[in-house]
Amino acid sequence: MDFSIEPLSPVPGLRERIDGKTKPPGSLGRIERLARQIGEIQRSTSPRLDQPQILIFAGDHGAARAGVSAYPQAVTWQMVDNFLAGGAAINVFARHNGLGITVVDAGVAHDFAARDGLIDAKVAPGTRNYVDEPAMTASERDIALASGAQIVRSIADQGCRVIGFGEMGIGNSAAASLLTHHLIGTPLADCVGRGTGLDDAGLARKRDILARASRRAALPLDADPLAVLAEFGGFEIAMLCGALLAGAERRLVLLIDGFIVTAALLVAARLFPAVCDYCVFSHRSAEPGHAAQLHALAATPLLDLGLRLGEGTGSALAWPLVRAAAALLDEMASFASAGVSERP
Repeated sequence: MDFSIEPLSPVPGLRERIDGKTKPPGSLGRIERLARQIGEIQRSTSPRLDQPQILIFAGDHGAARAGVSAYPQAVTWQMVDNFLAGGAAINVFARHNGLGITVVDAGVAHDFAARDGLIDAKVAPGTRNYVDEPAMTASERDIALASGAQIVRSIADQGCRVIGFGEMGIGNSAAASLLTHHLIGTPLADCVGRGTGLDDAGLARKRDILARASRRAALPLDADPLAVLAEFGGFEIAMLCGALLAGAERRLVLLIDGFIVTAALLVAARLFPAVCDYCVFSHRSAEPGHAAQLHALAATPLLDLGLRLGEGTGSALAWPLVRAAAALLDEMASFASAGVSERP
């Protein structure tokens, strides 16, 4: 994979600019650290957050038919229609926060007509059932990675500086559980949650299905992350991985949503660790595996609201904090400009 991602480094004058605002140093806590991160991403003491976007990748999973979700597979394409009609939670949050939305058909088992706001990047109409065989071929995986990267590069070329990542795919929390287990070694049972709302019997069934899939693949502990992605991932997760890497390469601010988006980031970070420097972790998901992911990435999320919806909703809700951190740099007075005495 051909990406060039530079680790963040100090920007001359940025720390002094933040500390020189009319406040005790460090008194705005995480907001100050976030302002510095944004400045370092853009290599600027006055960063701009132009044309912010929510990018939702959608795909179906062969294992959904085995019973890993409380909802039927058709809900994937029905929710894509809902996104495009403006009726989902992410639409509401995005509208009220001035965020554009683009939906990507990475591999939905449905044929969509050409629609405004929809990118057709379908690799295939869903992955295979990973209980019986790898979810995708190496070729399909690589096509998905390249497509995700190209989509983000195109958006960046149009002037976008911030992307919030979301996803839609019935069964994708199960795929994320397997990816998390195999990439960071957390016991599989600790990675598996209720997803879309499984009852106790459904949760037990999901754990059993995923354990069978893990035994079938028989991957070593140090398996190639791309091999793990091909075994268990969805096309939307693979495209997310490529999109995250391209976003970091283009020095975009990357708003990371919940469990599924972070599973894609685990793959990306194993390939190019510096990608995490560009990530703002929006929230802590209620899915149990998300805590393990955040710990493995040494990440502290901005919000903890008990969310487990996906769609990029956490990214949209965290956006006002990101915007406030950038505004701090440009709009807050310094001690000198306000005529306020600094401490000795």
